[in-house]
Amino acid sequence: MASENRKEKSEFIDKVVRVNRCSATVKGGRRFSFTALVVVGDGKGRVAWGYGKANEVPPAVNKALQDGQRKLAPVCLDKNTIPHAVEGTFGASRVKLIPARPGTGVIAGAAVRAVCEAAGIRDILTKSYGSANQTNLVKATVEALNQLRTKEQVANLRGVEL
Repeated sequence: MASENRKEKSEFIDKVVRVNRCSATVKGGRRFSFTALVVVGDGKGRVAWGYGKANEVPPAVNKALQDGQRKLAPVCLDKNTIPHAVEGTFGASRVKLIPARPGTGVIAGAAVRAVCEAAGIRDILTKSYGSANQTNLVKATVEALNQLRTKEQVANLRGVEL
């Protein structure tokens, strides 16, 4: 119920990808802390990931949301898909994004799907290689989306007229 109210107020789409529990051994036993990885986007071509750490899960998620909202970056879209195939890497994870025809949907694993849906991509084919670490997959996908260019941008870079 609380998450529904939060989404009504905010214009951002947020998806919690991963929550990790970490423990530190202290004199009285173990002390736990939590980290959260969240993908934030506006569904209209802006997306980012955020990371937050706290002693409880909800504050960690809130910190991750704020971190992601600060880092939002524009992504080039071609209607509901991407303009061209692109590949992104982070660590041992590699993600290949391929444009798809209308009606295909988002064909992706959970981490890559979260990034694509938050960015507003509705039709895309993806393939991930190497490590299946969700954190690295999210970062590789965002890096791949940042490499996208429209035909006009490429023409300007090359000094050519379309």
